[in-house]
Amino acid sequence: MNPARGAQAERTGLAWRRTALAAAACTVLLLHSAAQRHWGVALVPVLLSAGTSALLAAFGTLRERALRTPEPGPAHPALPAIASLAVTATAASVAIFH
Repeated sequence: MNPARGAQAERTGLAWRRTALAAAACTVLLLHSAAQRHWGVALVPVLLSAGTSALLAAFGTLRERALRTPEPGPAHPALPAIASLAVTATAASVAIFH
């Protein structure tokens, strides 16, 4: 940690990991529910949720690494849009297929 810059990178990384972990917990719950429904189309939200969890973890890792550089820039503007789209698609699939 660079004392002059504080712990922004660590806090940001922890926030992204916490969000990815929450998404993974939702994936496990959806997986359990899909198994009780004998799979089929109930597996669609599980797959989307798993993908969203992996995406959030990857974005968090990339953002934390970017913040650790000597001259960190702003996050790519597409990053929150892509993450929001993935979460929305997962929520919509739960409403449709579950």
